This record gives sequence, structure tokens and C-alpha cells, in this order.
Amino acid sequence: MIRLGLTGSIGMGKSTIARMFADEGVPVWDADETVHRLYATSEPLKAALVKAFGEVVKDGVVDRASLSLALRQKPDGFARLNAIVHPATVADRETFLAHHAAAGTPLTLCDIPLLFETNAQTTFDKVIVVSAPPEVQAARVLARPGMTEEKYAEIVAHQMPDAEKRRRADFIIDTSQTQEANRQQVREIIRDLHTP
Repeated sequence: MIRLGLTGSIGMGKSTIARMFADEGVPVWDADETVHRLYATSEPLKAALVKAFGEVVKDGVVDRASLSLALRQKPDGFARLNAIVHPATVADRETFLAHHAAAGTPLTLCDIPLLFETNAQTTFDKVIVVSAPPEVQAARVLARPGMTEEKYAEIVAHQMPDAEKRRRADFIIDTSQTQEANRQQVREIIRDLHTP
């Protein structure tokens, strides 16, 4: 089984590209979706977050706004959060990959925003970086509800620069092109990987 890692900075279009792979029949594991699910269902994870950050669980689910506020109040907040959440997401991803390997799935894709930052690239056979020019990225992110320039700058500060991600990629998909051009790139990557 070929294991593909998909990454890119905020606003680059990872989710759209992941959906295109899914449309082509490739099983997709999504790190952000997994975190949302674990925030709602994992009692050990919720307990660890409450211990580290205080009352961040509301109605049985981790409240992201409360957690975000708590993170800003602790100088090592992001490091502490990653130390709690990262192992749980890695375990979930390993279960996904093991299931598909056992089923004989030829190709899987894991969508991981912080793939290089967490050194997860070593888990994958090939890495795809989704990219777009800085002005396109900024316009997309700042159009999101509740996003501010300050928040955007803070998020980008925690991510590896796009140029470095591109340098480390096996494949680059430029999402400033049309959806059809992107879909064609996805199909070409799948075809390349299936051709010995």
C-alpha cells in the first residue's frame, strides 16, 4: 500500500484536494476531523485537556473557543496542547493505515496540516504539498468568519514556511488554478503512483 501524506499551510486548499482524492476512490484520513471527533468522544483526552487548561469542556465536548483563550494565557500553551492531542491523533491514524493495509487498499491519503512540523513525513511514502501564492492564501483565510489579521499571523507563525514545505515535497499542487486543473493534477498523481 502506498501511503500519501498531504499537507500545506492554512488557506492553501488541503480539504478541497483531499476531497478530490476521495472522489477518485482513495481512502482519506483527516487530522482536523479526527481532532474534532476526539474532542467529542475521547474521555481520557478531555480529562487531560481540563487538567492542563482548566474548564475547556462544555456539554461533554471540548469547547474550542475556551481552549483557544486558555492557550493564549499560557506561554507554553501550544506545546502542551500538542503533547496531549498529538499522540491520540497518531494512534487514530495508525489504526486507519493498518486497517487499509490489511484490506489490500492500494493507496491511502492522510491530510495533516502540521505534517513536517510534527516530523510525520517519515510515516509516508510520498508527500504532497498544497500551495498558493501568499496573497491568495491571505485572502482566503481572512474571508473566514471570526478571522483577524492578528489570529492569522499567529497561526502562520506556528507553521513551517510554504517555501520550505514546497522544497520537501514529492508533489506540489498549486490551488490558485481552476478546480478542474487541480482535479487533473490529482488524477495525474494517482496515475503516476499506480504506474510501475
